[in-house]
Amino acid sequence: MAQVAGTFVSTSSNTNREELSNVVDRITPEDTPIYSLISKSTFKTTHPEWSTDELEAPEDNAQLEGDDYNFSATTPPERLGNYTQIMRRTGILSETQEAMDEAGNVLKVKEQIVKKGIVARKDVEYSILSANASVGGATRKSGSLSSWIETNVSRGGGGANGGFDSATGLTVAPTNGTQRAFTKALTDTVMQQGYQSGANFRHLVVSPYVKSVFVTFMSDSNVASFRYAASSGTNNSIVANADVYEGPFGKVMIHPNRVMSEMGASAARNAFLIDTEYLEFGWFRKLKRDKDVAKTGDAKKFVVIGEGALKVKNEKGLGVIADLYGLTAAS
Repeated sequence: MAQVAGTFVSTSSNTNREELSNVVDRITPEDTPIYSLISKSTFKTTHPEWSTDELEAPEDNAQLEGDDYNFSATTPPERLGNYTQIMRRTGILSETQEAMDEAGNVLKVKEQIVKKGIVARKDVEYSILSANASVGGATRKSGSLSSWIETNVSRGGGGANGGFDSATGLTVAPTNGTQRAFTKALTDTVMQQGYQSGANFRHLVVSPYVKSVFVTFMSDSNVASFRYAASSGTNNSIVANADVYEGPFGKVMIHPNRVMSEMGASAARNAFLIDTEYLEFGWFRKLKRDKDVAKTGDAKKFVVIGEGALKVKNEKGLGVIADLYGLTAAS
């Protein structure tokens, strides 16, 4: 086919309007599994402290008839503490851009503040998942989850646990050991440790890759066959997923955590078992917009800022399967 001679075509025009959708699609994940899972509290200082106690071990308690009393020493509770960490996200837009008729209105202060708030909340999740020891002083840092756990741990060869140091009042960062594959046996080991310590693990937080390994537990000969009710002859599914593991020492729900994979191997190598009774996040200053930022020049500045810390009420209520291949079968 051919065009009729003299036909003016659209590609030759310089006056046709462009079409730009008024909807801006954002796919960046916004979920924060651990932070969303645990309770929130309020701190009154930048160095919140609390105490933890435990019962004496049971013994063969048979006493002589008519015996005089012997009095055992009283062990005081252990005093723990963490430091609040300041988290901040900032931005600046020109007044011209703020007044512009823009598709989606994404490059406006109001929308940018919302976006920065979401990122700041992910920074909280990052602080929980990192392997950072607590730090005092002006540049304070909240001790991360792994820096507290020392009792219920499975670690690769050569690694060392974190833990609270009562002499310094700080947590200690764990060190990496030899990486290995995530297995049902490792999970059962730490769940048993937690059970014997008094924890009731209900949640297992892992990287997306480790979640894909978790579903292979169904192939273990010691795991009951997985059954799925299909519809009446139509729309049958291939099922290769599981979200709950019921083992010898309780039932846990597994939560894949995308922030782990965003952080890389340093975070993805850990799988955390959590009894939410013993973990919370406390705010000294809740995340909010700082409305007192001084205006200078022909632009609008904005700041989202908050200050908080992780509170581990008792580290025996937590567990970690460390040094896993968390991104791939070899990393």
